[in-house]
Amino acid sequence: MPLYDYSCGQCGDFTAMRPLAQWRDPSPCPECGAGCDRILAGAPALGALSSAVNRAHAMNERNASEPRSTRGGHGMNCGCCGAGRTAGKTRKTADGGKTFANSRPWMISH
Repeated sequence: MPLYDYSCGQCGDFTAMRPLAQWRDPSPCPECGAGCDRILAGAPALGALSSAVNRAHAMNERNASEPRSTRGGHGMNCGCCGAGRTAGKTRKTADGGKTFANSRPWMISH
């Protein structure tokens, strides 16, 4: 449950732990029991996070829309920047059949 700040007219400010569904509802003052309205007393404590947590948050934000690539600006297996793709061992004949240069097509690889 999150902590919310409230202000009592007689007793002053206080903090109460309330369910998220009751964030708009007034909270009873712990001193006098009067219903008190919620106030925004301070900013969230995001600056108190460690540098490792801040780096993890930044990495998660970056990865959500910009996945890291090994090539600047190009996706994986991009053929435009690297050396040309080498031809495989499969050769096609004029009638559409396949042959394998310098290999044994009947062998099953592991």
